[in-house]
Amino acid sequence: MPKFLQRRWHGYHTVWAFLLMLVLIIVVSIYNWVLGVASLFLAGTLCFTMLQAELSFRRNLVEYINGLSFRIKRVEGEAVSMLPLGIILYSEDRTIEWHNRNAGKIFSRKSLVGEEMQELMPEVIASLPGNAPPKREHIHVKDSAMKDHRQEITVDDRYYQVVVIPSERLLYLYDITELVVLRERYEEEKLAIGIVMMDNLDEAAQGMDDQQRTSLIAKVASEITEWSKQFEVYLRRLSSERYLMLLNHRSLQALEESRFVVLDEVREMTADLKVPMTLSIGLAYGAESASELGALAQTSLDMALGRGGDQAAVKAGQRLSFYGGKSNAAEKRTRVRARVIAHALRDLMQESDRVLIMGHRTPDIDAIGAAIGLLKAAQMYNVEAHIVMEAPNPSITRMLEQIRRDEELYKTFIPTEQALQLMTEHTLLIVVDTHKASMTMEPRLVQYASRIVVVDHHRRGEEFINDAVLVYLEPYASSTCELVTELLQYIHDKIQISPLEATMLLAGITVDTKQFALHTGSRTFEAAGFLRRVGADTILIQRMLKEDLQEYISKAEIIKHARMIYDNIALVVTAPGMKIPQLLIAQTADTLLGMTNVVASFVISERPDGLIGISARSLGRMNVQVVMEKLGGGGHLSNAAVQLEGTSKEAEARLLKVLAEIESKEGLFE
Repeated sequence: MPKFLQRRWHGYHTVWAFLLMLVLIIVVSIYNWVLGVASLFLAGTLCFTMLQAELSFRRNLVEYINGLSFRIKRVEGEAVSMLPLGIILYSEDRTIEWHNRNAGKIFSRKSLVGEEMQELMPEVIASLPGNAPPKREHIHVKDSAMKDHRQEITVDDRYYQVVVIPSERLLYLYDITELVVLRERYEEEKLAIGIVMMDNLDEAAQGMDDQQRTSLIAKVASEITEWSKQFEVYLRRLSSERYLMLLNHRSLQALEESRFVVLDEVREMTADLKVPMTLSIGLAYGAESASELGALAQTSLDMALGRGGDQAAVKAGQRLSFYGGKSNAAEKRTRVRARVIAHALRDLMQESDRVLIMGHRTPDIDAIGAAIGLLKAAQMYNVEAHIVMEAPNPSITRMLEQIRRDEELYKTFIPTEQALQLMTEHTLLIVVDTHKASMTMEPRLVQYASRIVVVDHHRRGEEFINDAVLVYLEPYASSTCELVTELLQYIHDKIQISPLEATMLLAGITVDTKQFALHTGSRTFEAAGFLRRVGADTILIQRMLKEDLQEYISKAEIIKHARMIYDNIALVVTAPGMKIPQLLIAQTADTLLGMTNVVASFVISERPDGLIGISARSLGRMNVQVVMEKLGGGGHLSNAAVQLEGTSKEAEARLLKVLAEIESKEGLFE
């Protein structure tokens, strides 16, 4: 009982009052003892009565407080038991010691006492301190002591948020089913924007009159419209070859699950044409505003076109996915784009104090040949130009031997450190045979350059030099040397190419087309014809491309380990500890393509630097670029590679897993 209640009647004021009364009784007794005795009797009676009343009050107060405490505890227990959330207390060995009524209802059991938490909620136990974190649940830790540990679980088709306080061995379960349903509905109904484009209409309609062209467009448009209705997509025609798509996330997921069947349907429907019609689709989802979504959709379309068309690119947040892309890029009929790019490049060169030309790491003949061609273009306008190259590699040794005979040309080759010193605000950097900054000879040059030009023939990957002022990326081209040769014919009215320079350009085309056997179009032969007319020496090219006898024997030793998978794919995995240069790995993959019934080849081997190299080659029926991208690499539809850490066996297992996934979803071959 509080002290202020205990002192309420006999506090100091009450004591002083009785003392004063006693003094008055004594004074009265002096004058009249009879009156004094009577007063004393009355005062005693009053004191006794007050004492009895106080004792009675205290008893009643104690009874009231005890009754109130009992009621509060009973109501508190009832309230905890009836709370619309589950409460569980567990022991140190993670056995349930107590739970409220609602926790039992959640798990459809009358009592959970004695149950093992591991059996009841294994995903929660797996994420508690001292256990490995869960693989799929999202865990939010408020402090280092994990006083508030949250995650979501599912029990009988209902969703619960579990809040665990490990220090108290206490667990709460909140029913968040409605919240999860709303969240999923919100995600499903979020806007996605896409653009559909007939990416080779001019090539497919070549030779048609207006009526036939209109009929072709109408036929394809009808197919696209039916496809959009099937997947609940709003389709709006923007031009004769471009459509706008508006859809929600649910429809986008359905499209991805179908792997954009319209791509195959349109291509098969127009298979009787000389050049089948193909579509490219760019889709974006996850941005905050519609304007940002539209910009991302256009970027996705550019990505699909940059990879050769006949595919869909989906940008969803940080995820970028590609579907289709089984056919080779259609060669463009006209050179209008080449002429426009050439004039723009000429202006950029004339506005620059110097030009630096750089290829990819471990440059090949195509990269060096293209660099020499662009070097010549800059020299035609008296602009200082240099080719950036570090130590040569075996694949270009014979090429450099020929270049050394021309002192003026050889002087233009400079190391990366010197190039960094020459770099100024007005320097033009031209990147050839790659569009990825991380793969260039010196990524710092890309970082420091204020003006960059990209000339490449590889299919566009997710990584790209986005701040380039001019991009000439044509996947249909056989090589970068082919693109540069076309540019040279438009960049100057009286272009003068020496026989050695023409030979180097033709050598790049020869190597990348495997002696004009692969990736060749009419423009490839036109470029080769131009170079031959200005003095390209085919005999010199053959001397540069001759194989070393020891290398040929080494390839034969590697090929002995080849085996066939999926009937038409040759796979080679070298023995552990056998280190092979990347160039020899690639050459072996090329050689395997010449074998009967082989339409694609993969060669896996450890390299001298300790990494595992995989080279992939194809005759066009299989897109090896997609396979290598799933492993972290990239390349072209018929020529790709990747470098991995680990062992050859681990790399083989990863490759076979990717091939199995592609085969199950869409098939490996066109």
